[in-house]
Amino acid sequence: MQRDFLLHYGRQFGTLIGLLGLVLILWILTPYFLTVSNLLNVAQQTSINAIIAVGMTFVIITAGIDLSVGSIVAFSGVVLASALQIGIPLPLALVIGLAVGAVCGLVNGLLITYGKLPPFISTLGMMSVARGCALLYTGGRPISGFSPGFRYLATGELLHIPVPVIIMGVVYIIAHVVLTRTKLGRYTYAIGGNEEAALLSGVNVRAYKATVYGLSGMLSGLAAIILTARLNSAQPIAGMMYELDAIAATVIGGTSLMGGEGRVVGTLIGALIMGVLRNGLNLLGVSSFVQQTVIGSVIILAVLMDMALKKRRK
Repeated sequence: MQRDFLLHYGRQFGTLIGLLGLVLILWILTPYFLTVSNLLNVAQQTSINAIIAVGMTFVIITAGIDLSVGSIVAFSGVVLASALQIGIPLPLALVIGLAVGAVCGLVNGLLITYGKLPPFISTLGMMSVARGCALLYTGGRPISGFSPGFRYLATGELLHIPVPVIIMGVVYIIAHVVLTRTKLGRYTYAIGGNEEAALLSGVNVRAYKATVYGLSGMLSGLAAIILTARLNSAQPIAGMMYELDAIAATVIGGTSLMGGEGRVVGTLIGALIMGVLRNGLNLLGVSSFVQQTVIGSVIILAVLMDMALKKRRK
């Protein structure tokens, strides 16, 4: 029993210990890291990737993958920006931005469930389609200049906490409740654990898988809102490599690429590890090329650890 307990929870505790160890190392290496302003900056910079990673967690739990999230961020952002530019009220423009992301994700889900396409192929195609649509929609030019009310979503503070961090916290609370307390959450785990068994048990696998991909797209739309407000500009080339960061945060956080296992709390820790690592390397003056190498190595180690733990459980 003790061995099973350690194998089941060791990955989650290990990820948290890894985050705390990384913070300690960076605090020793640079005095500028462990300050309130820098830690809030890390949380704010992490918020976009962390929100996208929530949707990625749902998708990967179903044993899927979503490579289109970065392009959906770009497409949702430019549509949102153009809606604001022509005078559409802010609440409606925000709904439009979320809807664009949700529709793109839902198309992914329908292609996978009804079109029988592998998730890798479907989302890879959507990555190209959404990026192309963003470029065509804007003619390759950014859309900039928004009202202070919209920019408050990225630059404002509430009780000295940046608004993006608050939005991130709300998203994670809701996602945790959905995964642990709702039918969607139970069926998400069931589909990832054994899709055929879930189907034979009466689960509408097609509907729930499509819903999960739609949720991933909608959260990419939410990330696009925060990113556009932060930059005061919507770029059709925004979101490059965001899918890599989201997958990294999800896998580092303990979600298995084989499906059926994962927690959003772990994903949040994984996203924070990514943010802390990038921030610390920047403070130490490490080049962006080396950063990519380090992050890629961390992803490989996380997957190797996941595979090793699965073998030991068997």
